[in-house]
Amino acid sequence: MSEKTSADVIIGGKVYTLSGYEGEEYLQRVAAYINNKINEFNGMESLRHFPNDMRSILLELNIADDYFKAKAQVEKLEEELSQKNKEIYDLKHDLISSRIQAEDGAKSVKELETKNRELLQQKTKLEAKLEEASAAAKKQDKSGAVK
Repeated sequence: MSEKTSADVIIGGKVYTLSGYEGEEYLQRVAAYINNKINEFNGMESLRHFPNDMRSILLELNIADDYFKAKAQVEKLEEELSQKNKEIYDLKHDLISSRIQAEDGAKSVKELETKNRELLQQKTKLEAKLEEASAAAKKQDKSGAVK
């Protein structure tokens, strides 16, 4: 766990000391956010006639609204990220399956090429034997015709 830090910040024109386990820069950003919201509210003419406690409640509601909207967006983005991660997983799985099929196909092609070469060699041998048999038969016919 990191060390506890303290930072003097100005919120609404008053100095406050904020403490936390976050860095001073973060604490200053929180104070700047609150100041921006206060300035936003002070700039609204329609809220100037409200009592201070009512303006404070409205400010708190506005900040809570920002928080819940940001939280909903984070949840939506996390869901999208989860969906994208699932899609990536599925695509990787498909890619691996395709590679396996390609390797199996390449292996089958090699086996078929080997079988084809063997069959071509057998064909060549059989054709040679056929030619020899045909030549021998022709010789025999010639010998038989001469007799």
